[in-house]
Amino acid sequence: MSDRISVYEAMFLINQSEAADFNGAIAHIEEILHRGHAELVSMRKWDERRLAFEIDKQRRGVYILTYFRAPTKSIAHIERDCNLSERIMRVLILSAEHLTDEEIASQNDREGLKMEARLRAERAADAASRTPEPEPVDAE
Repeated sequence: MSDRISVYEAMFLINQSEAADFNGAIAHIEEILHRGHAELVSMRKWDERRLAFEIDKQRRGVYILTYFRAPTKSIAHIERDCNLSERIMRVLILSAEHLTDEEIASQNDREGLKMEARLRAERAADAASRTPEPEPVDAE
């Protein structure tokens, strides 16, 4: 008997320091889903906000919303990988069987994620270039 493939909605919470490498954080989420034999259908940034309470000494986080198809047996594996990940603070996975393919597709903004990753990388590079190098100390 084969495992049933279902549609799921997942909300990933990543911390601000991981969001500095936004491309890496997105790739990490995609890798976890891939290892869980999931087919990513839709992904977008949902929000970036102050958390209601501190998690792992973090006060802010970035929420990434995804929709994917996966065997039902794989969900426990995906949740376990997320819980073991140092990059993901929290994950919530729910069934999305009540949504149509059109509703799920309308949530897709992978191009927006790529653009945001590029902007964050440019800002980080710009900030690093403006940081003055420490002057060498003469050992006299």
